[in-house]
Amino acid sequence: MPAQHETKNERVQVRIDKDAKRMLQHAAALANTSVSAFVVNSALDAAGRLIEARERLVLGERDWDVFFEALVNPPEPNQALKDAFATHHRLITRTAGE
Repeated sequence: MPAQHETKNERVQVRIDKDAKRMLQHAAALANTSVSAFVVNSALDAAGRLIEARERLVLGERDWDVFFEALVNPPEPNQALKDAFATHHRLITRTAGE
């Protein structure tokens, strides 16, 4: 979140119905803040939670052990993986040569 002293020069506009606006005004008043500050802070909190949930992988102990073992001692590639690499190489080589 930007520091309090940073200049705010970006704008986000939304249209909402009367009931939604009333609810936001009520919540902002309960939080003792402006509607704009309440909406921005709520949106940033939600954005942070979503990013964390989608970009972070949490493994239990058993899954971590399996994952770590695969990193330390990776299995030999099977035929499907070899075929996928060959297809990828053909596509990249053909695209680069165009």
